[in-house]
This record gives sequence, structure tokens and C-alpha cells, in this order.
Amino acid sequence: TFEMSQIQQYSRARIAITTAFIINGTVIGALYARIPDIKEQLDISNSALGIALLCLPLGLLFGLGFSGKQSAKRGSAPVTYYSTYALAIALLIVGPVINYYTFCLTFVLFGACLATQDVAMNSHAIVLEHEADKRYMSTFHATFSMGALAGGLLGGFFAQQKTTIMWQCAFIAMLIFLANFFVRNMFLSADLDKHAVEGKKKIKRPKIFIIVGLLGTCAAIGEGSAGDWGAILARDTFNATPFISTLPYICFSAAMVIGRLFGDRLATKYGPMNLIIGGGTIAGVGLGGGLLVGGIGGVVFGWFAAGIGLSIVVPMLFTQAGEIAKTRFEGQFAPSEGVAIVSGIAYFGFLVGPPILGFLGDAIGLRWALMVPAILALLMAFGAKPVLSPK
Repeated sequence: TFEMSQIQQYSRARIAITTAFIINGTVIGALYARIPDIKEQLDISNSALGIALLCLPLGLLFGLGFSGKQSAKRGSAPVTYYSTYALAIALLIVGPVINYYTFCLTFVLFGACLATQDVAMNSHAIVLEHEADKRYMSTFHATFSMGALAGGLLGGFFAQQKTTIMWQCAFIAMLIFLANFFVRNMFLSADLDKHAVEGKKKIKRPKIFIIVGLLGTCAAIGEGSAGDWGAILARDTFNATPFISTLPYICFSAAMVIGRLFGDRLATKYGPMNLIIGGGTIAGVGLGGGLLVGGIGGVVFGWFAAGIGLSIVVPMLFTQAGEIAKTRFEGQFAPSEGVAIVSGIAYFGFLVGPPILGFLGDAIGLRWALMVPAILALLMAFGAKPVLSPK
């Protein structure tokens, strides 16, 4: 029957979108796990590493607007598919890097490919949510976190084995090519979210997307700092071994998975706003407390609490962005462009977070610098009600 074939179509699309989310997470997790090795290999300070890490979100900002427009023009399905291949190719370019300046340049390219895939896959997830009339976004983000967790473990294993970063990148790129080829025919039709906005009156960026994005910035600084500085803090401040130093990020990623697996059910029961308030409080109190206690145990606990708390924030905000575009700005503003704006502002957290924490780390010690994400998580919790409560 027609209904059965539709359910099958939605199931196939879920597999395709899940694959894209896992790939995105794995790539980030595996690379973050090797950041201490990259720092060692290039022989650079915390501040220099902060500037290099700034190149990734700089690339992200190039990719976001491009992806939002392309997804609106061509549909999010083909953009997701081709940008996944582009991400694998970018990995092959990052892998062989041997000096600081080429590392910075390749990170810009890598960031652009990452963002293009990110916006397209989130936009396609919103299409599936609207078509199937079900909440999937938090679960998709859980699979992203599973990918990040698997990538972190893989990177930690390769670090312990002293495998070169080039071989690690080549191995992961090969897996991406295979997986993406396997799901090539499983996406929903590109026509479902093509928005030819030219014929109708185009509007300026609505302010509501900017405000929603600012809440995302607070979460993004916390998420980014877990990957960028969690391992460095463990290795440099608390003298952890290469594998133990990957534990803060691995525990953070595991917590993100747990939180996100329950996110869709909790959002249906309590509403996105209450989830963001509760999550921000858990992240702020937990991370701040863990850093005050100190030691490997304190650091691992702090990032675990941050992971649980921050896990549901970004998926809820993306869903809200798609919902707002669909209901309030139908025909004037594509959901993919709404996602791109919220992503862009939220990723500003990734942009300013790493270098600021690097400079702060050199000035007052990394342990105290990482109190910043804890304070921002609490600010996000306090700010969520006035921003998101129905007017």
C-alpha cells in the first residue's frame, strides 16, 4: 500500500541521515583526539594552537551560508550526499600536513566542508520530521555523538599506537567513501525542500533566528572547549598519559549520546524550553564543580556533566529554527536558511571559544579558563525562558 511504501521511504531516509550524522561526528572526534599530537608535532604554544583551531570555525562560517543557499536551491538531499564526499577529500588534505601555516590553511578548507555537510544534513532531518510528523532531531544528534565517541576512541587508539595522523585520515576517508556510496539512493526527494524564493518577496534575516542562535553560542563554547582543551588540560595540567588524556572528551561524548537518546521523548513531555533550562543548569554546576575539585576524576566528571546538560540544546534549537521558518515565514525564508543562521551564530562559539580559552589558559591557567563555559551554560539556562517562552 501507499502508506507502507511511505513508511519504508522514511526508514530509508533515516538510515541515510543517520549515516551522515555519524560520519560528521566520527571525523571531528578522531581529529580532536589527536590535537595534543598535532600540538607536539608542530611544537607550538597554547595560544598558537588556539589560533590554529580558530581556522576550523572560520572555514565553518564560509560553508554555512553556502550550504543554506544551496540546500534551498537544489534541495538538502544532494547537498548532503556530495558534501560528505567533499569531507572525505578534505581529510586526505589535512592528513599529510607538516608545518603550522599549511595546517591553518587546510583547517579552513576542512571546516568549510564540515559546515556544508552539517547544515544540509540538519535541513534534511527537518524535512523528514515534517514529512513523517515525528521528532527525530535529538536522536540524529545522538548518532552524531556516537560518531564523535567512536572517533575519539579510534583517535586515542591510533595515538597510543603512534600511528601517523596521515594514515589515520586515510583510513577514515576510506570508510566515509564506502558508507556514503551505500546510502546514495536512500535520501528523500530533493524537491521536498527546494525553495524558489525569487518569485516571492524576500525578507531580511528575522531577529528571532539571531536570538535563538545566541543561546546556541553558549552551548557551542562548552562543546568546542571539551574537544579543544579537555585533552590538553588532562595531559599538561594533570600529567595524564596519551590515552587517559582523551578520557574527558570520550566521557563528554558518551554523556552527549545518553542525553540525546532521551531528548526527543523528554522534549515531547516537557517542551524544548524546559529542557534547555535544566540542561544549562546541570552543565554549569557540574563542569564548574568538577574543575574546582580538580584531578583527572574531577575533570572527567565535569565534562560528563557538561555533556549531559548540553546534549539536547543544539538539536532543540535547530528544530525550533525549522519550525519558525515553516510556520512564520512560509515562502519567504527556507528552513535550511534558518538552520544556517542559527548554526552560524552558534558556531561563533566555536570561533571565539578556542583562541580566547587558549589566551586565558596562558594567562591564568587552563583549569580556571575552563570556568568560562560553565558560567555561559548557566547564563543560557537563565536566558532561555525570556527568549523561548511563547509571546
